[in-house]
Amino acid sequence: MVALDLDAPVRVSPSGTGVIDRTRAALHGRGREAVVQLVVITVLYLTYRVGRMLAADEQAHALANARTLLTWEDRLQMPNEQALQSIFVKHEFLAVPANFYYATAHFAVAITALLWLWTFRPMYYRLTRNLMVALTAAALALHMLIPLAPPRMLPEYGFVDLAAKYGQSVYGPPDTDTLSNQYAAMPSLHVGWALLLSLGLIAATRTQWRWLLLLHPAITTLVVVGTGNHYWFDAIVATALLAVATLLHPPVFERPGSMPELRGNERI
Repeated sequence: MVALDLDAPVRVSPSGTGVIDRTRAALHGRGREAVVQLVVITVLYLTYRVGRMLAADEQAHALANARTLLTWEDRLQMPNEQALQSIFVKHEFLAVPANFYYATAHFAVAITALLWLWTFRPMYYRLTRNLMVALTAAALALHMLIPLAPPRMLPEYGFVDLAAKYGQSVYGPPDTDTLSNQYAAMPSLHVGWALLLSLGLIAATRTQWRWLLLLHPAITTLVVVGTGNHYWFDAIVATALLAVATLLHPPVFERPGSMPELRGNERI
């Protein structure tokens, strides 16, 4: 069980100069640490990409699994993905931003959140990083064990490839795309990472507006389903894997008040 000290005071200066000075102080003497973290993250990312590509040639199996999943979702009376996607398909003003969000927010938010946590909340950064590694490793294992074609590859069920229809597609044709595994819908790392990063930032800050960060995983879930890239079940499995990883993670805060207090006079 992860024990978080959420009562530790966190403050910053309201002035722009104070923010700059605080950033300089937070980064002082941490150049070597920054290089090490960058190398670690790069190696982990490349390992994940190689693992996904090794499991990419599973078209027939992935399509069969997708049809089976839709059958089980129907038996469980889960919401119909096609019903949600039809809203995006009919309204370009929703489809275009959804495609853009899917293509950009996943890595942009991850990089920004991890950089902020590393700079100003190193203990929360380590926890978030560890959980992200565990979640991603578990997802990679599932990608290899259970290849799953996304809804956009099942037009017979009424699904549409929203990115192909309105542009901003991040994938090429499945049979010629050698840079990604398009049969890795289960689980949705878009949803898993979005939820993890939002919770990490919520735990690391004190502003009353921090709970609005939960809009990111909520919007991400609607986007990945609406664009035809994931099923509802993919989001559920990602959330479950994150919960298990969190429960299995060793405590990172040994005692109350172990988080170092930052200087300044305004809470964030």
